[in-house]
Amino acid sequence: MNVAPVGWPAHKPLAISINVMLEGWAAPDAPGIGPMGNPLKPGTIDLQARSWAEYGAKVGAWRLLDLLDREEVRAVFYTSGVVAEAYPDLVAAIAERGHCVAAHGWSQGTLPAYLTPEAEAEDIARCVAIIEQTAGHHPSGWLSPRCTPSARTTGLLAKAGFRWHADTFDSDLPYPLTAEGRTVIGMPFTMEVNDMPLYVRYGNEPDAFTHTLGKIVDGWRRLGSPSACLDITVHAHVFGRPYGALALLDSLSLVRRAGHCWLTDHERIARLYE
Repeated sequence: MNVAPVGWPAHKPLAISINVMLEGWAAPDAPGIGPMGNPLKPGTIDLQARSWAEYGAKVGAWRLLDLLDREEVRAVFYTSGVVAEAYPDLVAAIAERGHCVAAHGWSQGTLPAYLTPEAEAEDIARCVAIIEQTAGHHPSGWLSPRCTPSARTTGLLAKAGFRWHADTFDSDLPYPLTAEGRTVIGMPFTMEVNDMPLYVRYGNEPDAFTHTLGKIVDGWRRLGSPSACLDITVHAHVFGRPYGALALLDSLSLVRRAGHCWLTDHERIARLYE
């Protein structure tokens, strides 16, 4: 059933969440996709891709953080443990400015689906520890690297004290996930307005980001105006650069002009379902 919970703003069916992906790769891993397009020979360390990704923590995240603060918009920063370890001042600043720091695995090169139960539990514990140390709180939310959990992830996250995770692609609205007698909220993670597939993978101009968002927002009434979640997702190393930051600002302006939308984030939506 498509029924919004108590606390969902009246007459605003479309909840727009802002996500910033603050991703890192533990050596010797590097991003598997980047602006050069052509992958290197197996076994070769791609230093260009690694340097490209480092822009996120060094420059991009700070730019996005300043712009979000200026626009008075709260976001969830999905943060790799390796980034929190290497850039503790950045993670502390994100939390101090009122944004949510969620866990995004220790390294983007380590997928839960490939890990043993023991290794996955250890990976989660390392993420919790470093976010507690740098952000000053236990992370409430989780998104697996590549958005790809294992069959055990929900239960392990519940045991570790997480309240929600966003490895969910089969619903427009959140719903409870139960594993081993524990429950966390499954938060839909939408991909339509996401710089990684739109810009990096498919090679569109940055304006395609805002154009896609506008098509959905402007056409929502044609779909019957059901209650639903929609994400605006930027990666700090991709749209933390000037062209992407401008597209994000255009997107925020577009949403604010639409009376049937409300700007929010995954953590605040999850609270409505607890």
